[in-house]
Amino acid sequence: MDPPKSRVLELEEAKSAPLDQYGDLAHQQKLARKILWNILPILALLFLMSFLDRTNVGNAKIIGLEADLSITDHQYDVGLAVFYLTYICSELPSNLVLKKASPKIWLPFLTGIWGIITMCLGFVQNFAGFVAVRALLGIAEGGLLPGMVLYLSSFYKRGDLALRIGLFYTAASLSGAFGGTCIDLIGSSENANKLGLLARGLAEIGPRGGIEGWRWILIIEGLLTFLCGVLSFFALPNSLQSASFLTAEEKEFGGKRLMLDSPGSLEGSLASEAESFRWSEVRRGVLDLQVWLSASAYFAILSGLYSFGLFLPTIIKNLGFAKDANEVQLWSVIPYAVAAVLTVVVAIVSDRLRLRGVVMLFTLPIAIIGYAAIANIDSPRVQYGMTFLMATGQYASVPCILVWLSNNSAGHYKRATTSALQLAIANAGGFVSTFNYPSRDGPLFHRGHTIVLGLLVFAWFMILLNVLYCAKINRDKRNGKYDQYAGYNDDRNPEFMMVL
Repeated sequence: MDPPKSRVLELEEAKSAPLDQYGDLAHQQKLARKILWNILPILALLFLMSFLDRTNVGNAKIIGLEADLSITDHQYDVGLAVFYLTYICSELPSNLVLKKASPKIWLPFLTGIWGIITMCLGFVQNFAGFVAVRALLGIAEGGLLPGMVLYLSSFYKRGDLALRIGLFYTAASLSGAFGGTCIDLIGSSENANKLGLLARGLAEIGPRGGIEGWRWILIIEGLLTFLCGVLSFFALPNSLQSASFLTAEEKEFGGKRLMLDSPGSLEGSLASEAESFRWSEVRRGVLDLQVWLSASAYFAILSGLYSFGLFLPTIIKNLGFAKDANEVQLWSVIPYAVAAVLTVVVAIVSDRLRLRGVVMLFTLPIAIIGYAAIANIDSPRVQYGMTFLMATGQYASVPCILVWLSNNSAGHYKRATTSALQLAIANAGGFVSTFNYPSRDGPLFHRGHTIVLGLLVFAWFMILLNVLYCAKINRDKRNGKYDQYAGYNDDRNPEFMMVL
């Protein structure tokens, strides 16, 4: 079905207008800075709370959760697996609801709900309660990251998105390295003897008021999350046009820039008509080959990232220069810090070159080299050096792969579907990480490193295939094979070129 003619004409007029009509470079930079400082810190805070509330159960385990609930290591792992399952299943439905519920309400609502659920986890008394609350936590948390990616795509042009995703992702992850334990996501007991810095402080509260220290960790961090959700409700705008921190001229300019970017961006611009939900758009997203190539690659990358922290404390301990658990924690942060800086640099390069997959073809080999070396070398000092390559290669690839599908999907519900489906498939990497590094393989974990090495090589080829596939689509559009979709406000429009 052809879109309304008025919207097509509006796009054509915007594209034919002189660029200076919508402001010079100084105006563009001022607008970008306003959006950056008013939105990204809030999103980074929400993502950080998601990271902490997802992993604080590992800190609770260290100081008595299993004993107080009379559960075994296997039952604890079941709780982790149930969380991942519900987390994955909730991502796509949440993204489809986002527009109808409005981001200003939906993202804070999810945050507040999972904060309350985290507090409830501090009061469970048995295995059944533990599993049930973890399942609810996965449902509430699953919609956050895909929702934030979709939300940001309504504020930034396709070529500006990687840096913004990289900034909030690395800021929150780096903060989480201080606040949580590096191995919470894994559930291993042999090396789980190091509390995160924030958790260590909270644990000192208990036992007080008849409540154990591990319960205080969950209750207080859950309360902090709830308060962050309330704050975000008052701080986040619903869209570019409702942002109170922008002037009327800046809103108009920002909307026109989005309109110039692609036909699919009209829905986030000034003259937006509400796009109605259609299952055909969801089906188009599910059947898009790009989704499966990109999601497979992201699955492999997350399998390595989720398990990265498991062996890092062991390597540092073997070096002998950390006197206690606190120093081990601090030394563990250094590879993350280096990776965070380089991730931002790579994101800037990706935006400047307007390339995603091509950039990853150069960043992933850095991690591949690191895993190839660490899987075959027993020297702790060399192993620690390789962790810098492993962290950098994987983390630097994340912003590019997170925004790639959003860049190449136009039409709100198509973009909502592809973004969420990619994350749902990729987050299954948590299951791999849970079983890939059993304690019996320590302290060298050669088998686990080799498996991740193979996964990253697989990811590299999936990315290469996706780059070639996107290049073919662009070639077909130039050759007139998509002319029947001229005027469509989605990614089938022949003017909508795929980002490689």
